[in-house]
Amino acid sequence: MKHSFGGKASLLPICKYVAAIGCMALFNFSMPQREPLSLPLLYALLVAGLHPLPLCLGYIAATAASLSLMATLSGAIQAVFLLLVFSVYRRLGRAPSYERVLFPAVAQLPFLFLFPHAGYGLFPFAVLWQKAILAAFFVLFALLFEGGVRALVFRAFRCRLSAGELAELCLLWLSLGLGVAGAFHELVLVGVSLFLLLGAAVFLKSAAAVPFALAVSLPLCLLRVSAVPAAELSLYACVCLLLLPYGRAVSALSLLVSFPAVQYLEELYRMGGRAIAFTLLCCVAPVLLVLCVPEELYRRLRRSLLFYRERTLPRIAINRNRRAVGERLYEVSALFREIEVSFRAAEHSEPPAYRLREKLTGTLCTSCSRRKACREAELEESLDKLIAVGKAKGKVNLIDLPSEVTAACVNPTGLIFALNKHLGDYQRFAAEMEAAREGKRLLAEQAHGVSEILRDLALEQSEEFSFSEEEGALSSALAAEGMLSSEIFIYGEGTNFTVSMTLESDTDGKRLCAVASEALKVPLALSEKLPLLKDRACFILKRKPCYDAAFGIASRTKNGETESGDTHSILRIDERRFLVALSDGMGSGGEARSVSDRTLSLLESFYKAKMPSETVLGTVNRLIAFSGEETFSCLDLAAVDLDTGGADIVKIGSPAGFLLSGEELRVLEGESLPIGMLECIHPATMQVEMRLGDFLIFMSDGVSAAFGSVAELCSYLSALKPLNPQSLAEEILKNALSRYRGAAEDDMTVLAVKLLKGA
Repeated sequence: MKHSFGGKASLLPICKYVAAIGCMALFNFSMPQREPLSLPLLYALLVAGLHPLPLCLGYIAATAASLSLMATLSGAIQAVFLLLVFSVYRRLGRAPSYERVLFPAVAQLPFLFLFPHAGYGLFPFAVLWQKAILAAFFVLFALLFEGGVRALVFRAFRCRLSAGELAELCLLWLSLGLGVAGAFHELVLVGVSLFLLLGAAVFLKSAAAVPFALAVSLPLCLLRVSAVPAAELSLYACVCLLLLPYGRAVSALSLLVSFPAVQYLEELYRMGGRAIAFTLLCCVAPVLLVLCVPEELYRRLRRSLLFYRERTLPRIAINRNRRAVGERLYEVSALFREIEVSFRAAEHSEPPAYRLREKLTGTLCTSCSRRKACREAELEESLDKLIAVGKAKGKVNLIDLPSEVTAACVNPTGLIFALNKHLGDYQRFAAEMEAAREGKRLLAEQAHGVSEILRDLALEQSEEFSFSEEEGALSSALAAEGMLSSEIFIYGEGTNFTVSMTLESDTDGKRLCAVASEALKVPLALSEKLPLLKDRACFILKRKPCYDAAFGIASRTKNGETESGDTHSILRIDERRFLVALSDGMGSGGEARSVSDRTLSLLESFYKAKMPSETVLGTVNRLIAFSGEETFSCLDLAAVDLDTGGADIVKIGSPAGFLLSGEELRVLEGESLPIGMLECIHPATMQVEMRLGDFLIFMSDGVSAAFGSVAELCSYLSALKPLNPQSLAEEILKNALSRYRGAAEDDMTVLAVKLLKGA
């Protein structure tokens, strides 16, 4: 990867080079005699593909910080050599291969012969041999730094790092930490370490912060030649993680308690006031910095971490397939929309003219001897008047003939006969045209409904599954309860919130829902359990509705009949809505029941397909009207939302329904005609809000008629104190039968629904 410094350079590459040069300066303070440990870092940065000119200039400046002429000269020669080598490779447009191992070795020659070095008394070697050993270590470090720099520059937060790359990053931090302590003070390194520790705890929100603390403590352990700093930083990490559920501020501020307490054990407070103040400052400063970092930055980094930590390819493949399905559904939805437009246009187009006068004169007047005289007398207008009367009455007779036609026509009886014959043909033609228009209207409405369904499906399928930060929290909560999940997938929002996970097949579903609900702060219920392997299964949890419902039904067939003309339906449309309906076919017996069954079956099918309500009712009405039978049906229908308690009520030709809410009774009435009686119905629709414990009551006219009036029925229902819907339905039917003296004079059905708290 190459970076250009021509033109407009973005801020990020500039910051990258500034940070690299700053690290090289600190690396030169890592060793007691300011040996150029920055050379391995320079080499690693050049191999990674960064521009050699600013890096080599920065390296010269870093070596000049030692304030030694010979050290600066040594660094300058090394920098010029590496600049020339890597500039040639850039000009050739290729990266160095295995031969690159020679470059850091050759670059050590100026260090061997020019760099001023007093040697270390601990080693019984000559200074030159000590420098040779150091040079060998620098070459080794250069090779080790290479992988760490590549991982830091190009792979961090983009993909999962290998164990080797993480070890190389630890080596880089060890060198940098020693440089910070050498350039400034050990307390500065302590402050930086605490800042990194706190940031990691807030960022990771997992036990991974503890091994991170161990890695951060390496420079301090080496400086003090002790493992105590590792134990201290691990302790701080545990305290921060323990208090993290109470918020970022509480977790960070906990360090202001734990750090001074640990320093008491190290006898800090026996030192002078200045030492105590600076030591405590190295704790306060990182806490304030961590609290000042915006939460949005933590979230963005966490999303990046989730992306490369999780198995991304399956999600990407799923999202790609969902997007493709969504696009195809949109296309099919647009197709059905065009079909609807075509049928609407055909519905409103003018039918072909049925020219009655031309047909009449063409058959009757062709052989008449007075044809020419009638044309000259301009009797066409009089014939049009006669035809208009025939269209209005359906046929004509002699008294309908205009006087001028009677005076001129030599065969008025034949004229009447021929016209009535053509009028009959015209009426059949008009009926066919109306049926065709009605069919086009029906098809247009169906195309509209299908288009709406496909559009909604397209919107649902186009929603991508993204990574959720809550998956890690849920995994930890399940593990704490002994439930180990190899995969967790959280997606959707609101009522579509869904959790999928793989667990042991014998996992207790109720306990699983309880743990997941507590961890995610969302009430969840088990939706599906899909077997995967012999001992593994996929558990799918969905947001639990706020309410549930209980149903009661009581019915009695009319005396003398074997089948009731009343039918009812209790249908779960989906996990969050249900539909109840009561249909009363006109009359009694098998024929009335057939009409009711057909009506409810159509309604159920349309509602399960999630077709718009206005399309459903109009279509069902026309389909029944098209049956050609004098069959009608009254209907009570309620679609109830279990999240809000909202109920959409539809009443078509049915008796009053009731909503019993505590001490209050609400009457639900409609004035529309039964389904199938007219080609166009206008159902009575209303929306009501059901509360916990409310009862919704529908009844057929056989029950309502027994009470005589709505007022008497209201008086009776207001006095009831029902406990469950089944006993309520049975009590109402029993009272209605007693008013008929025990003999059902019509089919009788009571349907009751009670809204309960979600399980």
